[in-house]
Amino acid sequence: MRFEPRRNKTVSPRTRRLRVAGGALCAAALAATLVTGCGQDSGDKTAAETSEAAKVLPKQTTSPSESVSGSPSESAQLSEDQTERKDLLSTVKITFDQAATTAVGEVSGGKLTDLDLEGIDDEDDASGSPSPSGSASPSGSPSPSGSPSPSGSAAAPKWVAEVAEEDGTAHNVTIDAVSGEVIDSAPDADQSDADKEELADQLSKATQTPQQAAEVATDEKQGWVTSIGLDENDSKVLVWQVDVVSKDWKLTTFDVDAAKGTITDEQVHDD
Repeated sequence: MRFEPRRNKTVSPRTRRLRVAGGALCAAALAATLVTGCGQDSGDKTAAETSEAAKVLPKQTTSPSESVSGSPSESAQLSEDQTERKDLLSTVKITFDQAATTAVGEVSGGKLTDLDLEGIDDEDDASGSPSPSGSASPSGSPSPSGSPSPSGSAAAPKWVAEVAEEDGTAHNVTIDAVSGEVIDSAPDADQSDADKEELADQLSKATQTPQQAAEVATDEKQGWVTSIGLDENDSKVLVWQVDVVSKDWKLTTFDVDAAKGTITDEQVHDD
């Protein structure tokens, strides 16, 4: 049976998952501009694993905002959801893989278990997608600093991540999707010991990396990965659930078996 995709992205990754206490990771972009993988640890180890992950996925050379285009007539044919995706992605400077690398760098020995671009198909977002900003923002490499950035704008798009330590302790990290600066980084205060055990167990069973799952999904449908998370479907199969926004601004959700690396379900959202 098909389970409902994770749609509530306005709360912490821990709150969003109703069935499990774990969540997921990184990367992929459009056509010939797919993403690099992200590191798994901080310091030298992070750099080494980031280099290794780059062998799995090609290097992305542009951010979504640099690739967004379309004539007024094309925009007039888009649905409300498609228009919101296009408008939001037109403001994003920090790619999925860059955000993932930054998030992992906040937690020593951590693994990224969930990463979402806030504002993409958020059902419970009363204010809708973050409004596009016309102001210029720095577009340099993501900051490895663990301190919250005072320059984070409430109107700017944000990446919301969950990074887990080896024992399953989860940390929530919010990253400005325009500047790449860390807005907030803190342990998940609502996580119980049972939650930690379950998350650690899920990560040990997920032999397919998030990078590999993202590559499987974008091989099937080229586009921007806007969300990836570790979850169980109704059949209790552990999957990486990957959201891909394609060039026509439609959203497709893929379930990729976290042990086998095969697509178990594909859903194109009607909008």
